[in-house]
Order: sequence, then C-alpha cells, then structure tokens
Amino acid sequence: MTRSAKVRIGIDVGGTFTHAVAIESDTMRLIGRVKVPTSHRAKEGVASGIIQALQKLLAETKIEPDDVGFIAHSTTQATNALLEGDVAPVGILALGSGFDAWLARIVSRLGKIELAPDKYLHTYHYFIDTGKGLDRQAVVAAIESLTAEGAKAIAVSEAFSVDNSANEEFAVSIAREMGLPATAGHEVSQLYGYKVRTRTAVINASMLPKMIESADMTEQSVREAGIGAPVMIMRSDGGVMDIEAMRKRPILTMLSGPAAGVAAAMMFLRISDGIFLEVGGTSTDISAIKDGKAKIKAAEIGGHRVYMRTLDVRTVGVAGGSLPRLRDGKIFDVGPRSAHIANLKYSSFEPPMQSPEAKLIRPLPDDPEDYVGLAEPAQPPTIGLTPTCAANRLGLVSEGDCARGNAQSIDTAFGALAHKVSLPPDQLANDILRLASSKCAPVVEALIADHKLDRELVTLFGGGGGAAAVVPYLAREMGMPFQLAESADVISAIGVALALIRETVERQVVNPGEDDILKIRQDAHAAVEKMGADPASIEVHIEIDTRTSVIRATACGASKIAQNGPDGKAEGDAGTVEIGKRLAADSMRVSSEHVNVAFDGAFFKIYAADKIESKLMGLWKHKIRSLRVVDHTGTIRLQFRNADFAGTTCDSADKAIMRLIEEHAQWGDAGKVIPDVVLLAGPKIIDLSGLLDAAQVVALARAELESVPRDAQVAAIARLDS
Repeated sequence: MTRSAKVRIGIDVGGTFTHAVAIESDTMRLIGRVKVPTSHRAKEGVASGIIQALQKLLAETKIEPDDVGFIAHSTTQATNALLEGDVAPVGILALGSGFDAWLARIVSRLGKIELAPDKYLHTYHYFIDTGKGLDRQAVVAAIESLTAEGAKAIAVSEAFSVDNSANEEFAVSIAREMGLPATAGHEVSQLYGYKVRTRTAVINASMLPKMIESADMTEQSVREAGIGAPVMIMRSDGGVMDIEAMRKRPILTMLSGPAAGVAAAMMFLRISDGIFLEVGGTSTDISAIKDGKAKIKAAEIGGHRVYMRTLDVRTVGVAGGSLPRLRDGKIFDVGPRSAHIANLKYSSFEPPMQSPEAKLIRPLPDDPEDYVGLAEPAQPPTIGLTPTCAANRLGLVSEGDCARGNAQSIDTAFGALAHKVSLPPDQLANDILRLASSKCAPVVEALIADHKLDRELVTLFGGGGGAAAVVPYLAREMGMPFQLAESADVISAIGVALALIRETVERQVVNPGEDDILKIRQDAHAAVEKMGADPASIEVHIEIDTRTSVIRATACGASKIAQNGPDGKAEGDAGTVEIGKRLAADSMRVSSEHVNVAFDGAFFKIYAADKIESKLMGLWKHKIRSLRVVDHTGTIRLQFRNADFAGTTCDSADKAIMRLIEEHAQWGDAGKVIPDVVLLAGPKIIDLSGLLDAAQVVALARAELESVPRDAQVAAIARLDS
C-alpha cells in the first residue's frame, strides 16, 4: 500500500499490553492500531513485545517500509530494572589531583546504592591520583582490578570534569576498547556536584548492558522490516532521543512510563493550560501543562538525588477498573486494588449474569476481605463493579467511547449490590464515583497550586482507556471544564508517534552573560539537529536559576518528515476568524461580541477581550486584557489572563520587546523584575520567559529570529499575570 505521505509509528509499552499505532504525517489521521501482550517475562524483555507489535501493525495496515518516516517506542526496561534491582554491578574509577584528590577519593566511594525497597546496586571502587598525568597502563590495571571484584560496567568520574573532560574521555575509551560498557560523569551532566554526578553516572552505567542489548535487538528488527527511519526512544521528560543517544544515556528513559501520554497531551490534544489525567485500569497519572509545556521536576532514585529531570507526574491508586470496598453496609472506599489484580472481569464488558450475588473478597492474600466481587450462586466471584460500570450507569460514557458498556449487564450487577446493602443502584454508582474522584481532586488542586496555574484557564483533559470513568465526574465535582481525548485508549502510543526530539543542556554559570546564553542555546540546538530534527522546527527555551546559578537550555524539534506544515494538520475551515473568536470567547468565559482580533498573522491569530477584575470584595477594580493565541488549525496554543502585546516585523522586534519590558517591569526587594515575553514568528512560538534582564531577552530573540525574513510579521507578548 503506497502512500504519498510519510507514516509515523508509535509503540507504547504498558503494564498489560503494548500498543502500536500508525499516523499519517500530513493529516495526523490514525490509520492503524494493534496491541499485543507486554513481554515482561520474555528472555528479550519488553523488546520482544515491541517487535511483535511492529510486525503486526505493518502486516495489518499493509504499510510499505519505505513509507515509514518516523518510528519511536517507549520502554519500561530501565524503570523495571531499577524497581527489581536487575542492574549490572558497577566499577567506579574515580580520578582527582592536588587538593581535590583526597576529597574525590572519599566522596566517590558510594558502596551499595538503594534503588527500591530491598533492591540495591553494588559498586566497587578504585581511585587514581592524576596529579602527574593519566597513563594507559594505570587505567587498564584499575579496570582489571574492578572487573576482578565483579564489575560488569564502568563509571569514570573526575572532580571538575565539566571544566576539562579529557581524563574521563581517555579512561572511558579504554574501558570500551576492553569490551566493557562505560559512562563518564561529564556525559550524564555538566553540573558541578561531584557526588551527585558520580551517582548519576553509576546508575547510568548499571543499565547499559541490558539497555544496549534491547536497543540493538529493536533496531535490528526495524532494519529487517526494511524501515530505514531512525529509531527513537521515549525520554522521561516527554520528548524522544535517537537510539545512539539512548545507548550512552539510558538513564534518560527511566521513570518515563507516563511520558508518552503527556507527549500526546501536548502534541495531539494541543493543551495550552490544563491538567492531564491518563486513566488506566489500576492507577491514574496526573500532570500539569502550562503554556503548552509539561511541568518538570528533579528526579530521585531510591531517595537519592540524581542529575536528571522528569515530568512532574503524580500517580493516584484509583482508575477505571478499581474495585469498591464495603463496610457496615456502605461503600467506604474505591481501590487501590483493581478488577485486573483480583482476576475479575468488568461487568460493563460481559454478558449479564443470571443470578448474581455480591460477595466480599481479598484480591491478594494480604488484603482485607472488604472488596466487592459478583458471583453466581455457589461460585467464586468472576465479575467486578468498577468506576467504569458506575459511569456507564449514570450516563457519563458517550456512545462510541471505548469504555461504553453493556447496559443490561451493568443494571444486573448494580441490582445485586443494591440488594446486599439496601440502597438504590444510582446512589451506589454515585458513591463509587464520588470516592474515586475524591482521591484525584486533591492532586489536581496541588498541581494547580505548585505550578501556579491560573484556575480560570485550566481544563481537565482525560486520556487512557478509563478516562470516561473518572474525568467527567471529577470535573463536575470540581466545577471545571473537561475534554476526553479521541482514541483515548491508545493515547500513549499516539504520544510516542508525535513526540518531539528533545535535549536539555545544563551548566552552572555565575551571573551568565549574553555569550553564555547564546552558547548553551547553540549547543542544545545542535544536539537535537544531530538527532534528526528539522532545523526550521527547533525551539529552544532558556531558564536561569539564580539560586543555584544553573542555566538550562531545552531544545525541541520535529523530525524532518514533518514537511507539510508547522504541525502537520490541514487548516480547512479551522483557522477562520469566527471559529477562532468562538474558541477564544469560550475559553475566556465571555460572549464572542466582546472578543476582537488583535493580531492576524499567517500562522497565528491573537484574540483579545478587555475585562474588569474585582478584588477586595469589589472595592478595588482594574482593567485587564485577556489574550488567546489560536493557530491555523483552530487550536488555542497560548492563554494569558492579562497581557500586553505589540505587532511588529522581524526588523523592529528588538524595539517592541524593549518597550513591553520597560512599560511593564516592576521593582521589588530583589530589584527590577521583567515580565515574561513570548514571540510569535512565522510558525514558531519563541518562549523568552525565565530570563533575568532585557539584554538577555533581546540577545536570545535575535538568535531565534536569525532565519526569519526581515519583513516577516512578528508578535511580541508580555505576560502580566505571572
């Protein structure tokens, strides 16, 4: 089957099933989907299931290998290895000289590293004083000593190697020549902090043997299928990296389980500000998105800090398959055990039982006997009542949703439980959903507070097979708008297929100047371009943490097959002014006649509405201007509760930025505080927030606008509500 457009393939490894999807790059149309059991116990690990899913997808869709322009997969291999302690023992080759030698010798001796309860990574230690140089014979002897003790991988770490990595590079090259997987400290982080950098390198090295084996197996199968596109791997921060990068830094795939769903929330659902809930059968992963970007946090392993960043995803032990618990004739809790764990089937998806009886069960031997199961007389329970069943009972699951169930079976099941507790079936269904949502609501509130989201702008977005079981009722309880994703049950695989190539570069620089900012931007840009990102699509966001003197550049870019537009979607009628006005008005909670087009660009339109905001019980009122940035597909990309903007050209962007900054800068105890600035230039959104002064903003803006025609339209927006 030959296609004029390239196809993107995404494969997501879940706890029970591995899903694979195929998406047409130009239309974003889902053209194929398959699932196979996740191969946790296979000799090849989850790679076996990835290969099976790919082969099945190609066979069923009849996609020609030459039409595959992008292929990516998530993996639980690194996370499972950490949780199960299935990692290689690591030999630490520590280096240091002069005054730092004695400290490096002590600090680099890590002993046993706890990865999870009762699961440890064993390390061996060897120190070389490099005061008189580092020769090959000393390195070989050190590595031979470490392997004799039991090391299967090597981590080389030298104090201040971020300033000069020559010794680390020399020692690692020798280890690799000797046939050992090896990691250097400077490869995993450019931050100071010798102990944390060493720990990060050691954990990375411990994953190398299994992860390299898995990567080689997956890539070989892709090539044998005739697919020449680069193989990409999901990262823990919501982006993807190429397989070569994964072979060096598998630690970046760790804790990446929920990342695929969040990638879909950003790329497929186009969430600008909201809370994304990926609802499975047993648990719900909840994350925050602001200005179209997922919120990130520093990672820990076994309570130990490491130099890597992950999505801020918070997991709640309730989902579409959770079982209700009964005490004193009342449903008092839902979960954490699910029908899957208890080996029960959902009443929603089974034929009606003949004469069901509600019985109390123990899903696992150590669980209390207060979970509800349904059984035929004199038989063990085989059916579970779940939030999915309750949502169907209350009419909250739409026709065509994957969670839509058998109404007769659900009625029969709720009738059996109602008979046992002498309560109306609808009250029982309501109790189940109320208890389930009560576990999610505090997490949603905490994410809104922690990341300073404007509650007025927040929508709850649901993905995952159980989304309809939790999100509509939760939104009603919290008084918030909600949306459920199309193809919610394969949303994570869609996220893998659409994820952007991503890299983050971090360095510690005291009082960074314009040159420091431009250098780190260039390095991040070059890294994603090397992995196959289209240079025209690359966006780089710079953050400066004054407390730690860390300057961080995060670059994202689309793969080079996405040549049909800035995001691959056809415009059709989606970009018309009237549709945009209605979208903006609904988002702002105003009528459309109060919304006007403030900026009309080829790729983006800015819609504005002036509002009067009251505070102090109405005693103080002031005017604010709400803005919505809508792209050519009719998607709201950015939301501003209060902002100012200037329409200009690329040539005059500097002046527009300076005017906005000077007009809206504020003075406080910490001195001058400038507003966050965002540029719209052609199809790109250039985020200049997080910088310290106007000079830095202008310098970075100039770098970002270098490739933009001088007379091109540009809009500069200053956020006044941060």
